[in-house]
Amino acid sequence: MNRLLSGVASAVGLAVALLASQSVLAADPQQVKQGEYLARAADCMACHTAPGGAPYAGGLPIVSPFGTIYGTNITPDKEHGIGLYSDDEFFAALTEGKRRDGANLYPAMPYTSYHLMPRADSDAIHAYLKTIAPINRAAPVTSLSFPFNVRLGLMGWNMLYGKDVKLAPAEGKGEEWKRGQYMVDVLGHCGECHTPRGLPGAMQQDKRMTGGLLNGYLAPSLLANDLAARGWNHQDLSSFLKHGMSAQGTMFNEMFPVFHNSTQHLSDPDLAAMATFLLGEQPPQPKVLSEVKPDQLTASAQRGRQDYLNVCAGCHGGNGEGKPHIAVAMQGNTTLRLEDPRNLLRVIEDGIGEQQFSGFERMQPMPGFADKLSTQQSIDLINYLRQAWGGQPADLLVSQIEQLKAEAPAEHKAH
Repeated sequence: MNRLLSGVASAVGLAVALLASQSVLAADPQQVKQGEYLARAADCMACHTAPGGAPYAGGLPIVSPFGTIYGTNITPDKEHGIGLYSDDEFFAALTEGKRRDGANLYPAMPYTSYHLMPRADSDAIHAYLKTIAPINRAAPVTSLSFPFNVRLGLMGWNMLYGKDVKLAPAEGKGEEWKRGQYMVDVLGHCGECHTPRGLPGAMQQDKRMTGGLLNGYLAPSLLANDLAARGWNHQDLSSFLKHGMSAQGTMFNEMFPVFHNSTQHLSDPDLAAMATFLLGEQPPQPKVLSEVKPDQLTASAQRGRQDYLNVCAGCHGGNGEGKPHIAVAMQGNTTLRLEDPRNLLRVIEDGIGEQQFSGFERMQPMPGFADKLSTQQSIDLINYLRQAWGGQPADLLVSQIEQLKAEAPAEHKAH
């Protein structure tokens, strides 16, 4: 009898496995392939993959002003993932922020941008996710402080802000511009980081793409004139998205996972379309910086030049020319050209880990100097870098830098 029951159980298990495999095989291969590409374009992996974890299995901590939110498991696991989601339920999660059980998702999930996604693209992404390996692993439970832990309160938030993102009029625009708009504003949801947020955590749409603060760093303005002021042209911008590096520097901090998991996998036409949308069909001329000679430097910048030669020139070059595979050039570097100096301060204090770019390109790790430079030395160095190669004034004061340090998240202050 036991053998009979065992045989029946095995047969049932085999039947279930066959049905599951047939379900995967029944999927339209072209839809699955398109869904994989769209999942890359929508940058799903970056938020739903923990460092060192299985792709899409969740667990990534997403720090917000309201607490830490954890990326969920979106593999087809039926217990901890989205294996029980129908296409309708998946579409509701993507575009309305609704879980299968009816609970509201926190807007760390960018449904505020995805709400403009057509159903066909949602179905394709879902078709792809159903083909990846299910991972039976629960993501850490998000636990925010009151009242942000009351998901019911998100009903009112969604009514006010859930569909705030609207596409700019496309009349008279070419097809490349329109494609770029969809890739940037909807799939890429770039505005979620590059737009400032107000007290309720909602994007300030009247300041869309003018830059936003994220974990102590500035996600800079992506407006065409601001990009041009930092030296960007169409070719450099599309190449930057493809390779993670250009004459303006390399991707780092929160943008590096975006490059690693998303933009480097996109087609050249789509990357060109994104650059066309951001810079416009008739892009502004990129600003060319004039050379600043040593005798034109302020007193602070002159002191900073010596600090640069002491601690930076070994990697970045005595004249800021950089070294291939080691360190980026300082000449025309986009971080130095930002009016806001916080990113430059954070890089100097925190450093940057080793980075792997497309092909065989690598950049060695840059150490942080928070414990090696005094506040005055940091100011002098920043003033030198900004005046010599950033086209910015060298007039930062101790009070300004101390204020930026005070605004940094706790993990940065610990340095």
